[in-house]
Amino acid sequence: MSNQVKEFNEYRSKMNEKLLADNNKIVKRIFNLDTNAYAEGALDVKTKELLGLVASTVLRCDDCIKYHLETSHKEGITKEEMMEAMGIATLVGGTIVIPHLRRAYEFWEALEEEKEK
Repeated sequence: MSNQVKEFNEYRSKMNEKLLADNNKIVKRIFNLDTNAYAEGALDVKTKELLGLVASTVLRCDDCIKYHLETSHKEGITKEEMMEAMGIATLVGGTIVIPHLRRAYEFWEALEEEKEK
């Protein structure tokens, strides 16, 4: 696994474990709601992940962008589909999201490199 992808996943897992171990009912419910929101429903998982990716980009949350990129990649979303979604995110969010677009593209390349191994 590429360092960038590995480091992100290790940190995310470690901190999620700590947060959930703290046994805060509100935090646990939010985590559960988030998990359930992206499950198959009237919209398929791929569409929901792209929606999450666009919203995360507009909100400029790099951790969220990475999460949705990785999940999208695992769901079989192509680079072209991802870039079209990111184009919409950039249109909606404006030029202020361009640094996030750059980092998203770099993270996608890391995911692609991992896939080739």
